[in-house]
Amino acid sequence: MARSFELPDLGEGIHEAEIIEVLVSVGDEVEEGDNVLVAETDKAAVEIPSPYTAEVTDIEVEVGQIVNTGDVIMIFSGEGDQEEVQEEAEKEREEKESPEKVEAVEEEEKKTPVSSEEERKGPIPASPATRRLARELDVDLRRVPPSGDAGRVTSEDVRAFAEQPEGEREPAEREARPPAEGMPEFIPGGHLPTLPDFSQWGEVERVPLRSVRRATARQMALSWSQVPHVNHQDEVDITELERFRKEHKAEIEEQGGKLTPTVFAVKAVIVALKKFPRFNASLDPESEEIILKEYYHIGVAVDTERGLLVPVIRDADQKSITQLSIELYELAQRTREGKASLDDLQGGTFSITNIGVLGGKSFFPIINFPEVAILGMARAQWKPVIRKNEDGDLITEPRYMLPLMMAFDHRVVDGADAARFMNVVKESLKNPANLLFTM
Repeated sequence: MARSFELPDLGEGIHEAEIIEVLVSVGDEVEEGDNVLVAETDKAAVEIPSPYTAEVTDIEVEVGQIVNTGDVIMIFSGEGDQEEVQEEAEKEREEKESPEKVEAVEEEEKKTPVSSEEERKGPIPASPATRRLARELDVDLRRVPPSGDAGRVTSEDVRAFAEQPEGEREPAEREARPPAEGMPEFIPGGHLPTLPDFSQWGEVERVPLRSVRRATARQMALSWSQVPHVNHQDEVDITELERFRKEHKAEIEEQGGKLTPTVFAVKAVIVALKKFPRFNASLDPESEEIILKEYYHIGVAVDTERGLLVPVIRDADQKSITQLSIELYELAQRTREGKASLDDLQGGTFSITNIGVLGGKSFFPIINFPEVAILGMARAQWKPVIRKNEDGDLITEPRYMLPLMMAFDHRVVDGADAARFMNVVKESLKNPANLLFTM
């Protein structure tokens, strides 16, 4: 009997993947656990193992194809022969699209009128308290006419609906309503102006927006539309830090790591996050709560051939400068080689991005939603700086200055908070001894 193999669940929030490599051919005998496909999600390339010890009788996908979780990607033989395998696979496909099944669904829909909101996938806007009340009163939130901003169902809406006799309850007519002030609506794949035909002015090439680039486009649009970004800029004198880094980089390299300015930035950020926990948080607009995270998983942006990825150093507060140097180097290497796991790329609480090696005096990073802030680092340069010497006299001397840029969510923190946070980061980077106490 034929056994179909569907694209498994690849992780939280991941519903599709692009097939980038097929590792087997029809007729191959595989063992359970042998890798048969490589699929690329919006986060990482994932090797997909066979769930069976059997013969591959049909391959339902090809390289470059986008498949959804639950789609059949491969057929394996069972106890039957090749003809039985194909018949079974065809039977499964026909059953999914059989007129009887379609008609049954349509009849059921006729019995229970549904509104446009019910047809739309996704949760109905309502607070946890409202959802709990709806469960207690046995009320379907999708049927409750909303009165709150942006179609939000309130507790009063639920009570009013529950008091109506069952026969008088009408499905909610949910019209498009303007979102609450300061909360712009984001609709992935929403209606956009039609582009002109660029080919009328010359030759063009269309490149599919896939995998990491596609995910980046969605994530940046989501972050920019949902989060009121504010940018704070400053610079810090890292002359002593750079001297310390050069003195110790060789011994770190001998241990398999790389002592970069980003390593020190991770430590400096943790010092600041512990003093200002609202930067290590996420905002839940539905419940109107700020979620303070009591762990420190720092994401570090890595430039790869596939696009920008942000692997995460977990429990970075519990690791020394040496440990961070080794882990960050190994993590960045795995990410560039496409070997980072989904776990490597999830769960960050704060992100750091450093474009210093590429040049540029400053830039404005976009927050890695749903985080609250991101720290950017540009290229450090020698500059003439006027400062006081030990005798209190003003002198001018060359100092190694690092530009810092931070974007933060103004719904959660204010400009004064950002300035204080940045001052702690600067103080930690200015004097390496301050960081050594955090080891």
